[in-house]
Amino acid sequence: MEIRVENLACARGGVPLLDALSLSVQPGQALILRGPNGCGKTTLLRTLAGLQPALAGSISLPPDAIAYAAHADGLKSTLSVRENLAFWAAVYGSGGVDAAVARMNLSALADRAAQNLSAGQKRRLGLARLLVTGRPVWMLDEPTVSLDAASVALFADVVRGHLAAGGMALIATHIDLGLPEAQVLDLGPFRARLPAPGRGGSFDEAFL
Repeated sequence: MEIRVENLACARGGVPLLDALSLSVQPGQALILRGPNGCGKTTLLRTLAGLQPALAGSISLPPDAIAYAAHADGLKSTLSVRENLAFWAAVYGSGGVDAAVARMNLSALADRAAQNLSAGQKRRLGLARLLVTGRPVWMLDEPTVSLDAASVALFADVVRGHLAAGGMALIATHIDLGLPEAQVLDLGPFRARLPAPGRGGSFDEAFL
């Protein structure tokens, strides 16, 4: 299985953001999405994950192969760290809860309610959810928000392990994750060109 996208066009709120975008990601590869705020990184990930329709183009990727992590951590505040992961493992029909707790350095917090975690701890728990999905494709939108340098390095190591097992990752981020082996895609050249108001010409601006 691979990710293959051909001539994709996508929009947010009815406003076209990206056009004529093609990409491919093979098993064991990561693709970093770069570009300024509002250029369409989140919109692209949501479109690829099947959360919104594309305007044009084709996406070759089974929806049930994807684990999508957005800005929200997807946590139930009254459940403990371990209970949250057990919930998601049940949703995905998988296991590995204890391994995920250990992998994201959450063992000392395993019985603490999510509502009593710091912002960085909640983010680590949200990312640990990826490890219990059993899905080969991770689509991550700014996954390192609220993480300190040590936790960013820990997360990069988790991604590297996922790739080593044949997984794939698409990651929208502004920071260096410490994954020099990852490909980088600048979305700037794929910004949609729209007619300027009141004229028949076009302008090349990303809608923010």
